[in-house]
Amino acid sequence: MSKDEQGGHVAAVIGAGPAGLYAARQLAENGVRVALINRDIKPGGLAEYGIYPTKYKMKNGLRKQFLQILENPAIDYFGNTVVGESGDISLTELQQLGFQASVVAAGAQGTKWLGLPGEDTAKGVYHAKDVVYYYNNLPPFSEQQYYIGRRVAIIGVGNVMLDIARWLIRTIKVDEVLAVARRGPAEVKFAKKEMESVIANLDLDALGAEIEKAAPLMESLGQDPQAAKDFILAAQLKAEESVSETRFMFDFLASPTRILSNGTDQVCGLEIEETTLIPRNGDTKAKGTGVKRILDVDTVIFCIGDRVDDAFGLPIEWNEFVKNENPRFPVEGTSYEAYDPVSETPLDNIFMVGWSREASHGLVGIARKDGKLGALAALDYLATLSTLNDPEAVMTKLKKHLERMNKRIIGKDDIVKLKQIEEDEAREKNLEDFKFGSNEEMLNVLG
Repeated sequence: MSKDEQGGHVAAVIGAGPAGLYAARQLAENGVRVALINRDIKPGGLAEYGIYPTKYKMKNGLRKQFLQILENPAIDYFGNTVVGESGDISLTELQQLGFQASVVAAGAQGTKWLGLPGEDTAKGVYHAKDVVYYYNNLPPFSEQQYYIGRRVAIIGVGNVMLDIARWLIRTIKVDEVLAVARRGPAEVKFAKKEMESVIANLDLDALGAEIEKAAPLMESLGQDPQAAKDFILAAQLKAEESVSETRFMFDFLASPTRILSNGTDQVCGLEIEETTLIPRNGDTKAKGTGVKRILDVDTVIFCIGDRVDDAFGLPIEWNEFVKNENPRFPVEGTSYEAYDPVSETPLDNIFMVGWSREASHGLVGIARKDGKLGALAALDYLATLSTLNDPEAVMTKLKKHLERMNKRIIGKDDIVKLKQIEEDEAREKNLEDFKFGSNEEMLNVLG
């Protein structure tokens, strides 16, 4: 469908990560005029700012895919534009402008915390997402200061923990990195491939002691201690060469309970409670034993998942936007429809995909698929509505609304230009990849 064609439907997609980009493509290829609205200047979301910086081949491949999607003339891109109750435009205003459906693909921009004493007052306590955004040069995180001490505790044992550990071990080169897990060695959530970058720094004696400590409990639950150890050590076959003296360790069956700070409010320790495991629905659940000890650390980084943005304008329960449990337009048995539990009514024209639908779930491939499926639900809904005589008029109203914001809105031509400028900078500086670290720099080079 070209812009000049008359008649059809018009929809907004909020967020230009993999879920939003592929939702926009699915809608556009089915005759819908699409406004793709993105908080960041550049598209890509976590594919641009969440994948580890040195995974150049993966990032460049994804960037090419995303630019190909933006080439579709039925998609207009509005970067540097915040959607939310106090943003540049709200969901309600999008509907008032004439958008017949909104697909929310804004990710999970909030952070999940445990509510521990000292968590929000001690200096040196961070959420993994903020740190990942920092070393991936996402404004404004890239412009903030992060104090990283010599002994760092990372809470969690998933792939994000290993990304953080990789940065601490290979880039910052701290003295010690300690991965703290509520459950045992058989329940780590990371992939063997991700372990390859840090396995050379793993303290093998400390790991053996942890496995030995947990073995009686594991065996009582039908878990194999040796198999758990073998899985962790399997990465040794393709281990990356060590570049630091950092000591990497695990502390299993340990649940954080309090963050200690010194006289200047700097982290000086992490109190943990030792746990045991109890069977639960074919899995295990960690239960505190009452035994506590202090870990000597000066930085704590939480890798415990994310939550959606409270200020976005949709109802939230359990860290996620509320979904309609009885969807009108299910796809593969899944609800992509928003719901208001207070009024007990579906929000008919709002659909959610990617981490906006299920926070912290899956990587790029899963987000891409979810975006497509959510767009199919939106298409089923749009099929129940009359087509507009002039969808382009709705897009014009959006442009006029944003012009009143008195800020630079980024279009598709800007993205192509910015990509070329950054590639030129990389060649000039003899770097594999280059990214400007602030919105101001990007806006300046765009003119």
